[in-house]
Amino acid sequence: MTRLQTAFDAIDKANAADPHLDPEGRPEALLYGQRMTAEQQALYPDASDALRIACRGQHVERWQLPRDAYPMDRAGYLAWRTEQGRRHAARIDGIMREAGYAEADVVHAGKMLTKQGIKRDDEVQALEDVACFTFIRWYMGPFAEGRDPDELQRIVEKTARKMSAMARTRALQEFAIPEPFAAAFRA
Repeated sequence: MTRLQTAFDAIDKANAADPHLDPEGRPEALLYGQRMTAEQQALYPDASDALRIACRGQHVERWQLPRDAYPMDRAGYLAWRTEQGRRHAARIDGIMREAGYAEADVVHAGKMLTKQGIKRDDEVQALEDVACFTFIRWYMGPFAEGRDPDELQRIVEKTARKMSAMARTRALQEFAIPEPFAAAFRA
């Protein structure tokens, strides 16, 4: 078994313990990690192992720190998200070390998972592109249901701003994004 497969198996085993199940009875965190890998393979097929592992493990054991553990305002959300990134990076650090990865790879995966260098580091940006594609393809529809149109427009604009120019262009090609949402991807 390769180091990469060893790391994937450890992430999948951790995420299989998610008590939150999708309508088909699959652990949500496990499914999310597998979807991230599928999007990574489509967008960045030549990705390094560190990027592949960061994609698979972006939400490793996310359920262990619920969103409502923090104030339900913008500051609370940002603090929760920062702590999640730190926790995910620490968990992936251990998984990668156990699989035999070098220090530089472990540190780089942690940098990606804590979002250090979006728009400056190609692999940090690639992880963000993959996360945005995963959100658009699998989670945007249910997320949008019942939302105020102005609020949804702001969320779509924020999502598009996080993406690289290549990913925004590709999103317009792959998804049927209606106006005025599509304008955010052309900006």
